[in-house]
Amino acid sequence: MSYLPDFTLETYLGKWEFDARHHMTASDAQTMTIGELIALAGEDALDALLAQPLSYTEPSGAPDLRAAIAATTQTCAADDVLCFAGAEEGLYAFYRTVMGPDDHAIVVTPNYQSAEAVPMAIGAVTGVPLEEREGWTLDINRVAAAIRPNTRIISINFPHNPTGKILERDRFDALVTLCRRHGIWLFSDEVYRLIERDPALRLPLAADVYERGVSLGVMSKAYGLPGLRVGWITCRDRGLLDAMVRTKHYLSICNSAPSERLALMGLRAAEPILARTRAIAATGLAATQAFLAEYPDLFESYMPDGGVVLYPRYTGLGDVERFAERLVQDAGIVILPASIYRSALGPTPVDRFRIGYGRANLAEGLAAMRAQLAAMATTP
Repeated sequence: MSYLPDFTLETYLGKWEFDARHHMTASDAQTMTIGELIALAGEDALDALLAQPLSYTEPSGAPDLRAAIAATTQTCAADDVLCFAGAEEGLYAFYRTVMGPDDHAIVVTPNYQSAEAVPMAIGAVTGVPLEEREGWTLDINRVAAAIRPNTRIISINFPHNPTGKILERDRFDALVTLCRRHGIWLFSDEVYRLIERDPALRLPLAADVYERGVSLGVMSKAYGLPGLRVGWITCRDRGLLDAMVRTKHYLSICNSAPSERLALMGLRAAEPILARTRAIAATGLAATQAFLAEYPDLFESYMPDGGVVLYPRYTGLGDVERFAERLVQDAGIVILPASIYRSALGPTPVDRFRIGYGRANLAEGLAAMRAQLAAMATTP
């Protein structure tokens, strides 16, 4: 196994995210305080939190938490759920469990870097790009052509980071059929599921429709609770989950007990939390699209299907890297330039940037961007 490369996105955000005045590229939905979460969950939830021993927890996750996660599925039970310290640990544990040096994986690009870096550190990986000219959809025939005799995994992410694309249902079904035909694991990063622009676009969990489907979920994105660091994998192959627990023994071992109690509160209060997330996202998307449309000489946009991030094209003078640099250095405005999504597996767009629209203070950041664009127009 080779060493993992520097995590470009996290390094970039680590440098700017907490010191910049306007975090305009947030990938998570609006969060809340512990007090606000408890108020939604009720006094019984507070009593349970205060009574929670600060001891080690079960490596698989608390039984009631896993049952609550399973209740969000159509076919899975609590024993089909394995909890992790965030989605990132789940992704890492999956690849370290399933993939060996003689194996091959297929990964959608562009992507959150670990989706390709982790398997590349283990075995062979082929990238299949989302088709920008076709609305960021995935060419299933191109995926099929990339399959080798030793292909073990196909990795997807819908709603997609950074484009917000949701794969069309017929293409998703064709992908499941393709995986089943070859006995390939379908690793489906579903952390933005439940924040669709139109509920009719929502895809089923991979774990619900395919016996080798592996669904990755987390409290960070749709629920807006990233500070809990609680994620999970749902899969009906319990042999895989048992093997992944043994991998987890070398990682976090178990989750934080208070975080699991708070995550359970979030799941039990899912209806109002998700309604708030969707409302903020809808308002934020409309405001962001209106802002981009004010500058037709600078930006070219499109309509995302879900999630809380957008990947518009920068069409102004110079390149998008310099544009992002000036925003953050001159005005404390953070966006992610295209280089953050550069892939080792093939070409990715070089003229786009990620902007987030899932935060309640979006209007303040857009106003700051307007002021900075006015300043840049006078000092190109």
